Amino acid sequence: MKKRTYLYKIIAVALFLTATSSCKKEFKDPNAALGTDVLNSAQGLTGVALGLQRVYTAGRPGVLFSAIAANGLVTNELVLLNAGNIPELQLSTGGNAVDGTNSILANLWANSNKIIFDADNVIVNSAKLADKSYAAGLIVYSSVFKALAIGNLSLYWERIPSGIGANVSFITRVDGFKKAIAVIDNAIAVMTANPISSSFTLNLPNLPNSSPIVQAIDLTNTLYALKARYALFAGDYATALAAVNTVDLTKRSIFSFDSNGPNPIFLVAASNVNVFHSTNTNLGLTGIYVPDAGDKRIPFYTSVATTAPLTRINGFGASIGSSIPIYLPGEMILIKAEILARQTNPDLVNGLIELNKVVTKQPAADPFGVGAGLSPLVGPFTQTELLNLIYKHRSIELYMSGLKLEDMRRFGLPTTERKRNFFPYPFTERDNNPNTPADPTF
Repeated sequence: MKKRTYLYKIIAVALFLTATSSCKKEFKDPNAALGTDVLNSAQGLTGVALGLQRVYTAGRPGVLFSAIAANGLVTNELVLLNAGNIPELQLSTGGNAVDGTNSILANLWANSNKIIFDADNVIVNSAKLADKSYAAGLIVYSSVFKALAIGNLSLYWERIPSGIGANVSFITRVDGFKKAIAVIDNAIAVMTANPISSSFTLNLPNLPNSSPIVQAIDLTNTLYALKARYALFAGDYATALAAVNTVDLTKRSIFSFDSNGPNPIFLVAASNVNVFHSTNTNLGLTGIYVPDAGDKRIPFYTSVATTAPLTRINGFGASIGSSIPIYLPGEMILIKAEILARQTNPDLVNGLIELNKVVTKQPAADPFGVGAGLSPLVGPFTQTELLNLIYKHRSIELYMSGLKLEDMRRFGLPTTERKRNFFPYPFTERDNNPNTPADPTF
C-alpha cells in the first residue's frame, strides 16, 4: 500500500503541473526539485502523460470542446441559442467580432501549447528510461497528443509557434502540419525499434484518472490516421495515401467519458438549450451539398425535438458517457477518394469507387454506427463534380469533428459561406510575444 500511495501522490503532482500554464508558453515548474523527480521516474512520466488527455478533453477549457465549438460556429454547423454566451456570440457573428479576447480561442491556443510542452517533457525524459519498451509506450502515447495539438493550431491559425518558450518565432501552418507528421514519424520509429510492452497498458488500469485511455486509443492506427490527415492538409498526397492504406478500418480509437470525466459537448451544450445545438437537419449545408433524403447519418448526428430548438445534437455528444472518435473510418476512405481525385493525373473512376464506400455504408458496417446507407452514385463525373461530392460527404460523415473549416478552404468554397477564414491571435500571446504575426483580415 505504501508503494501505491506514493505513486498516487506523484501522479497527483504531475497532473497539477500539467494543469498550470503561462501566457508566455514557458510553463515554469513551481517546484523544480519535485518536477525533476516526476520527470525522472516511469511513474511520474506516466502521470504527466495521462494529464495530456485531461488537458485535451476535459470540459469547456479543453482543446476538444474549443475546436469543435469554434469550428462549428463559424462554419454554420452549429447555431447559437443564447447571445449571453459572449465567446460563442463572437464566433457566431464572425468577422471582426472575433478578436484576441475570445476565451474559446484562448483556451484552444494555450492548452494546445501546454500539451506540446508537457508532451516534450515526456518524450525527452522517457528516452532515458532503462525499460525501452515501457518508454516506447509513453513516447508514442504522448506523441499522439503532441501531434493533435500542433495539428489543431495549424487548422485554425495562419502561422503557429515554432516551439515553446519566450519570444518564439512562428512558422507557416503548412510547416505546422509537417511538424506534426515529424512527431508521428518519430513515434513510429520508436515503436518499431522497441515494441510497446504489455506492462505499459496493463499498469494503466491501476493508476488514478487512467480509465479513458485503457483499450480506448489504438496507438498504431491513430498515428497513421493522423499522418494521413495532416499530410492531406499539407498537400503531400503520396505520404497521405501511404499512411491511409496502413490504417485498419475495423478498429476504434476514441476518447471515452463517464460521469467522473463527462463528455464535454454534452456537458456544455447538448444537455441544455442555453449554448448551441445543431443548426438544422441539413447540418447547416445548402445548395448542392444538402444531404440526400434518407441519409442515415442525419438521425445519427441530430435528434428532432418538439420544442425549440427543434434540431439538437445527437451522435457523439448524445450523453454524458458518449465517446468521441479521434478519427472515423469514413474519414480515411474519403481521404483516399480525395487524393485519387486531386492527384496530377486524376483517377476519377477509383475516386468514385472509394466515395461510394462511404455513400453506401450501412450503420451496422461501421465501428461507430456512422453510415449513410444510400444507393451508389453513378458517374461519370468531372473532377470538379467529384470533388464537390467528396466535400459534401465529408461535411456529413465528419460532422462536428472540427475539420470543416479546413475543408471549406481546401475545396475552395466562397468565404461568404463561413464567418471566419482564420482566427486572430489571442491577446495572451500578442501581449507577451513581439513575434506574434498580424491578425488575418478575415
